[in-house]
Amino acid sequence: MTASTPTHTTTSVSTAPAADARSLGLAHYAARGVLEHVLARHGATFQQQIALRAAVTAEAPQTADALVARVQSSLKADPADIRVTLDELRDRGLLVADGSHLRPTDAGRELLAAITAETAPVSARVWGGIPAEDLAAAGRVLALVTARANAELAALTA
Repeated sequence: MTASTPTHTTTSVSTAPAADARSLGLAHYAARGVLEHVLARHGATFQQQIALRAAVTAEAPQTADALVARVQSSLKADPADIRVTLDELRDRGLLVADGSHLRPTDAGRELLAAITAETAPVSARVWGGIPAEDLAAAGRVLALVTARANAELAALTA
């Protein structure tokens, strides 16, 4: 196999195991491993990338509390840890305070764009060739699992 020859591992539908929490976790960590490899080249952490993406994709500058809430909703991380992450992004010049709001800097936008550009070809190879109907079914299942897990977490923390 050469470096330019992509390899794809496929499993026949008839032999594929049913999706469960373990298979979901394995898929997540495999994909996250790729992302973290790219992030490491940029001196960024997974949580920093999630927080920066939340700031960059917001329709308007967010308060620190609003960014903490957005990141916490995605990662279920401790709000105090997320605040440390926001401080790290400010220290690196990727976020800047604008009154009571935080906004991404040009450097922050450029970093996120670079990370996205580096991961796009890998994502295309990972997701490429999966039939649209399979992706739609997986999307429905993942949305349902997410909603149910969020409800369970809410009940546990109430």
